[in-house]
Amino acid sequence: MKLKDQIVLVTGSSRGLGLAIAKAFHEQGGRIILNYYSSEEDTITQLAKDLDAFPYRADITNEYDVKKLFEAAQRHFEEPITTVVNNAMVGDFAFNGDARKKVAELTWTDFNSQLQGFLQGALNTTQAALPGFEEAGFGRIINIGSNLFQNPVVPYHDYTAAKGALLAFTRTCAADLGPKGTTVNMVSGGLLQTTDASACTPQEVFDHIKAVTPLRKVTTPEDVAGAVLFFASPWAAAVTGQQIVVDGGLVMN
Repeated sequence: MKLKDQIVLVTGSSRGLGLAIAKAFHEQGGRIILNYYSSEEDTITQLAKDLDAFPYRADITNEYDVKKLFEAAQRHFEEPITTVVNNAMVGDFAFNGDARKKVAELTWTDFNSQLQGFLQGALNTTQAALPGFEEAGFGRIINIGSNLFQNPVVPYHDYTAAKGALLAFTRTCAADLGPKGTTVNMVSGGLLQTTDASACTPQEVFDHIKAVTPLRKVTTPEDVAGAVLFFASPWAAAVTGQQIVVDGGLVMN
């Protein structure tokens, strides 16, 4: 299915990386579900107008919310969602190494909160998407990961562990859903310049990453969005269970 024919859910798409991905699909003619949870309604209204998108407020960790989101989108477009990008970040997590919890300070609640956001959220959207994928005869799931579990430049323990679990879930889903024609892949970005989550990152961290990255640049949300489009496109029809790291070559697989 060409990008222009896809109906795309990007979770957490009202800002940051999610918004960059939604814009990239829109530029290719895709129809977008603009998912948000805490953003201002005026902001959402304007974004939906700019992207000709269908806005829907849903907590992706809530199975009922996600089910209603898929039902509403299918009524709106009169066709099922074909492509799911699991991007949403739950809570107010921020990439500030100085403020992060050290090992001695961590609680299981810290890990559970990240696992609910990334793993439970992806489980909810994947399960809700399956009937529509079967109806459309086509399905694409792209999970957003992180290069931190391959190169923990800053050891954000809870966040990194949850993203590592999401990669495992990506691969088991790829094996399970492949016979039905659904591909499941992951795009893992580096530190992004700049999103709400990275806005509090000290400039010296950006400078260090830039200096040690082969391309001598810090990754942007638009860089990551390009790889997401690849996995959704016809060019990746035979690619599943894979991870692309988009970080200027800092991590090489």
